[in-house]
Amino acid sequence: MYNPFRSSKRRAASRAAIERLYAAIVAQSRQEAFYTELGVADTLEGRFEMVVLHTFLLCHRLKDGDGEEKAMSQEVFDAFVADMDATLRELGVGDLSVPKKMKKIGAAFYGRAAAYDAALASPDHGALATALARNILEAEPDARAAPAFAAYVRRAAAALAATPFAAIAGGDVAFPLPVIAPAGAG
Repeated sequence: MYNPFRSSKRRAASRAAIERLYAAIVAQSRQEAFYTELGVADTLEGRFEMVVLHTFLLCHRLKDGDGEEKAMSQEVFDAFVADMDATLRELGVGDLSVPKKMKKIGAAFYGRAAAYDAALASPDHGALATALARNILEAEPDARAAPAFAAYVRRAAAALAATPFAAIAGGDVAFPLPVIAPAGAG
C-alpha cells in the first residue's frame, strides 16, 4: 500500500544525504594541498575544476550500479548544477546570462567526465595525468605534479569503489588525502 508519509520521509532522508555528499565534495575540493602541492590554481576556475573532479568521482562510483545508485548519481549531479547556478547568481551574473553560462558549465562537466572516465579505464597510466594537466593544471605542470595528481585520483576512485552503497546512501563518503610523494620517492 502506498504511504505518502513514508515516501516523503525517504525523499527528505535522500535530500539530507545528498546535501552531506555534496558538502563532502566541496570540502575535499578545498583541501589546501591541491593548491599548494599539486599545482591547482587557487582561483575561481581552479576551484571549479576541483568541484567538477570530485563530483565526477562520486558519480563515477555510482553510475554503473543499480537503479538506486544511478538515481543517486543524478541527484549528486543535480546538487552540483544547483550549486553552480547559485554561485553564478551570487557572483552577480544576470538572470538572462545564467542559462548560457550553465550550458557551458554542463558541457565542461560532461567533457571532463568523458576524459576522466576514459583515462581511468585506460591501461596507459599517463592518460589520466595528461587529462588532469590539460583540464585542471592548465599549464605545463612540473614533472611530479601531474603524476601525483593522477595517483590521487586513482586512490580516490578506488576508495569510493570500496565504499558500500549503504554508506554513500546515508551521506557518508571519505576521500583520501591529497599528498605528493617526496622527491626521489618512486
